[in-house]
Amino acid sequence: MSPSHPVWARAWEADVVLRDGGAAHIRPIQPHDADALQAFHVAQSPRSTYLRFFAPMPRLSPRDLTRFTTVDHHDRVALVVLVGDAIIGVGRYDRVEEGVAEVAFNVSDAHQGRGVGSVLLEHLVVAAREQGITRFVAEVLPENRKMLDVFTEAGFATTRAVEDGVVMLTVDIAPTDRSREVMEAREHRAESESLRRLLHPRSVVVVGAGRRPGSVGGRLLADLVGGGFTGDVHVVHPEADVVRGVPAVRSLADVPGPVDLAVVAVPAESVNEVVEGLAELDVRGLVVVSSGFAEVDEAGLARQRELLRLARGHGMRLVGPTSFGIINTDPQVRLNASLAPVVPPPGGLGLFSQSGALGITVLDAANRRGLGISTFVSAGNRADVSGNDCMQYWQDDPATTVVGLYLESVGNPRKFSRVARGLARTKPVVVVKSGVSSFTVPPGHAVRETRAPREALDAMLRQAGVIRVDNVHQLFDVAQLLKTQPLPAGERIGVVANSGALAALAAEAAVSWGLDVADPAVVAPEAEASEVREALQRVFSDPDVDAVVACLIPPVTEVDREVVAALQEVAADAGKPCAACLVALVGGAERTLSLSRVEPGETSDDEPAAGAAGTATGDATAAGESGGDKDDDGDVHGGAASGALPVYSTPEDAVRSLAAVVRYAAWRRRDPGTRVDPAGTDARAARSLVESLLSGRTADDPPLQLEQEEVSALLACYGVQLWPSITVRSADEAVRAADRVGWPVAVKATERRLRHPGLGGVRLDVADARELRAHVTSMLAGPAGSGGGSTPALLVQAMASAGISVLVRTLEDPLFGPLVSFGLAGDTTVLLGDVSHRIPPLTDVDVVDLVRTLRAAPRLFGYMGTPAVDVHALEDLLARISVMADDLPEVFSSELSPVQVAERGLAVLGAQVELAVPVGRADAGRRVLPQ
Repeated sequence: MSPSHPVWARAWEADVVLRDGGAAHIRPIQPHDADALQAFHVAQSPRSTYLRFFAPMPRLSPRDLTRFTTVDHHDRVALVVLVGDAIIGVGRYDRVEEGVAEVAFNVSDAHQGRGVGSVLLEHLVVAAREQGITRFVAEVLPENRKMLDVFTEAGFATTRAVEDGVVMLTVDIAPTDRSREVMEAREHRAESESLRRLLHPRSVVVVGAGRRPGSVGGRLLADLVGGGFTGDVHVVHPEADVVRGVPAVRSLADVPGPVDLAVVAVPAESVNEVVEGLAELDVRGLVVVSSGFAEVDEAGLARQRELLRLARGHGMRLVGPTSFGIINTDPQVRLNASLAPVVPPPGGLGLFSQSGALGITVLDAANRRGLGISTFVSAGNRADVSGNDCMQYWQDDPATTVVGLYLESVGNPRKFSRVARGLARTKPVVVVKSGVSSFTVPPGHAVRETRAPREALDAMLRQAGVIRVDNVHQLFDVAQLLKTQPLPAGERIGVVANSGALAALAAEAAVSWGLDVADPAVVAPEAEASEVREALQRVFSDPDVDAVVACLIPPVTEVDREVVAALQEVAADAGKPCAACLVALVGGAERTLSLSRVEPGETSDDEPAAGAAGTATGDATAAGESGGDKDDDGDVHGGAASGALPVYSTPEDAVRSLAAVVRYAAWRRRDPGTRVDPAGTDARAARSLVESLLSGRTADDPPLQLEQEEVSALLACYGVQLWPSITVRSADEAVRAADRVGWPVAVKATERRLRHPGLGGVRLDVADARELRAHVTSMLAGPAGSGGGSTPALLVQAMASAGISVLVRTLEDPLFGPLVSFGLAGDTTVLLGDVSHRIPPLTDVDVVDLVRTLRAAPRLFGYMGTPAVDVHALEDLLARISVMADDLPEVFSSELSPVQVAERGLAVLGAQVELAVPVGRADAGRRVLPQ
């Protein structure tokens, strides 16, 4: 868009995914769109034109074209949806009175059914809210069922009446739970479909497949063909007639279209030209393995941005650039468009990697452990397709039962949290996030800066039910347990071992991870299989045991085969998860393998060199890939019944993995809660207040510190009462103030830093005028009186009931969006960093967790004989503040401190709020692709 457009209007430009998975571009209309709008109009059928204009109109007059393409982006707004340079949909509103606008849509006949109308409505609603519109009205002919459905299915409060044969619709565009559910469901369906088209192509074209050894494109082609791809393969080569056994054509123009997927391995300078040619083949998916983009320099960044613009503008989803490719092991597809030297067998593990090199490591690790994969995506620079897209796809993919993500950055944490939470309810999500010590961003990744504390990322993952691990090794430690074992019903762990030292290691590890441990069952190192079986059965059948760790070490060099068989059989029959540590079988720190069933007395052609009992194989079924069925609750089960056991090299590895699964299972069992919606809030009044306070300010201005009266008014919109205080500059004024607010009183310095203990900035429980005069005189003469400008000043406030002081903070972060933090006032927060964080919108369960995940939380519930405080009132306050933070991105930061929580009720004794013109949230109530 032109820089002359208002800032807010430029923010309405975005890329979107339509219902069928194709990409499109949406932006405000501009005067130079007149020719494209006329072409769109004349291509419509007479019936479509009649339904839109209630009259025949073969062409738009010059006056109509000017009126439709020239808008003020305030009272008159119009958005167009484009694929390439062609307009495929137009939506507009015109303000007809204060807070009310008339809205209309027109969608190309050729693109009906792609969800263009619903996308336009979502984006127009967001634009209208920003401009003070609260209701849409529309006139629709009764026979225009599709347009009526656009409104009624959107989830907004809608009323209708019929006047003179026309349906008069009124739509309250305030967001509702239903409208959010509809938007998220449509987003999920569209993004899932876009990935399905990438991973299930019927035809693939490889551009850049050379004949020389070592050619990247040649390698991709060889693996594609050698992997048995079930669709058509096309190759473009300027000279050769055949490349790697596949007939080649000279140019893209010679490829018989349409083509579903293009794999591009040409020099970076040539990629964008190739994409222009691919558009003619109606390509919908694009994998770019070429490097030389944003990871290199500014010129490469510009090249990558142009690549993204071209791909999305022509309706393509882009994987890369610098991708190592994609894989789909489905026997109906058998797609290996990757640079992986080894592809794991088919199985239930879906893998995503941002790093190309780490992607190869991930695949190699999966193959060594015999863990089959369903699909694999290497995102490279993550210019378009991200882990969020893959999670949307895996939620619908029946072949995927466990998800593993290797993330170097998180471009949209707010959306990640929302999407991951939905996926984790049915399929476990295991995440390796690099850069633990900071939010470092790899070269080539587009990520907003963040002001959030480092702990915010961990809090977001916990809130979403994601299992976070530290490295790839741990990812597969956890994944193999999830894939082969049922979820535990609790956190009570039994230990069976033939070594007291191993049993102690396992028990100590379990305690350190917060698990409850039953008395370990220890048998002799030379115990017979029958004795081991009896111990196993005793522990597995114990109703107070939810999961078992079995640690067996051979007395000489080999694990008895019959002992291994007993372990497999008892675990398979018990219906409880088991993690095994069979030291001789693993034979190495990295080779953590799934174990196939070996009957007593059998031999194996694949017996490990170490002479271990049992066969460690890469066969998908033997390694437990058949264990991905689900019961009615969605819990994975059946892995143990197939004879597969996850085997670890040390007891600590086994217990750490089991602890991660125990926490995940507990999260799954919990009621997810309902979105908090406290009574007595007035979001419209709050928005009106904020807009008036920010009037005339821009995003470049520093945050605006609100006065106490303004803070009080804003909090009151959300049902939060700020405890009144009066500024005084003399002892006489202090006495009069105390008479007004009520005795006894507290006297405080106006500068918050002086209120810390030992600095003399606070006097509490002042009961009479004499005492008050003495304190005020003393404080005004010292540092505490220095905060009132030229005249020293203090604050007088009525004493609140005794209790525990806490603080509540919010932050509007460019990366995370709104963040709510909670802690106890004092040293636990300042020195120890004992603060909990959550990302709104919150459920009632999130609010409960926000309070109880503090290490110092026991103080709130009665500790060492102290009375419990009103946690219910505290949770209500946190819910209200979270709603404020979610509603108002203009709240740059806020802090309620101290909040005195008493045995009954609480008092907000102090509060600060800063406002700023927001830069726009990455997940802001409309479907958009990352820019």
